[in-house]
Formats: sequence, structure tokens, C-alpha cells
Amino acid sequence: MAMNFRPRRAEEPEINLIPFIDVLLVVLIFLMLTTTYAKYTQLKVTLPVAESNRLDSRPRELIVGVSSEGRYSLNGQPVDGSGVDALAAALAAAAQGERDRPVIISADAMAAHQSVINVMDAARRVGLVQLTFATQSSSRGGSGR
Repeated sequence: MAMNFRPRRAEEPEINLIPFIDVLLVVLIFLMLTTTYAKYTQLKVTLPVAESNRLDSRPRELIVGVSSEGRYSLNGQPVDGSGVDALAAALAAAAQGERDRPVIISADAMAAHQSVINVMDAARRVGLVQLTFATQSSSRGGSGR
């Protein structure tokens, strides 16, 4: 009678991947539902046009243009002088005592920061507190420039 002294092979443990895959799918679905997409915020919307109110849609706005050289214009008319006092006088004359008129600052992208601050200071001196900055949408999407 021969004895078998060879060591018995222990059964190798089996890794069950099904619960792991289930958890990954749940996490993936959660991330898909909670993620906001950039395309959603870039919807192209064509707004309706009303011809009857086009002429007087914004008659009270004071649009101050700032060129890259530091020159100013108010509602398309050049302002004499480039100082805060000259700009404040022009704003006071255009506002005609109405302190609630909105001021839109339309500055060139290469305009000096000080030129824009001068417009804000002149508007504050006159008592115009509703300031807005005009921008234009980029035709190149996300180029970084």
C-alpha cells in the first residue's frame, strides 16, 4: 500500500467581478446625471424681433465709449478733453439731472485700466450709480485670446 504524501492543492480563491461592475455602473450613472455640460450653456437662441419698439427701446442710456488711446465719446459724440472733470461735465449735461439713468461703459479691449476707472469716477461724481460694461461675444469659441 503506497501512501500519498504530496501536499494537497489549496483551492485558489475566486474573485467575483459582478458586484464590482454593478457598483461601477451605479457610480457612472450618478456622474452622468449630475454633470453639467458646457454645450448646454452655449445654446444658440434667436430672439423674436419687434419692429414697433425698436427706436425707443433704450432712450435713457448713456453710452460712454473708451478708445484704446484713452479718448472718450458719449452717445457717439467725442468728449473734449480726457480728464475726469471734462467727462463728468459731459455726463451731467447728458443726464439732465436724472440720477437713475444707466451708464454703459463700452471700452476697447486694449484701453488702459485707468481710462475705465476715470469713467466710473466721473459717473460717481455726477451721481449716476447704474454702471454696466458692454461686451461682445467671441466668434472663436475658447481660443484663450
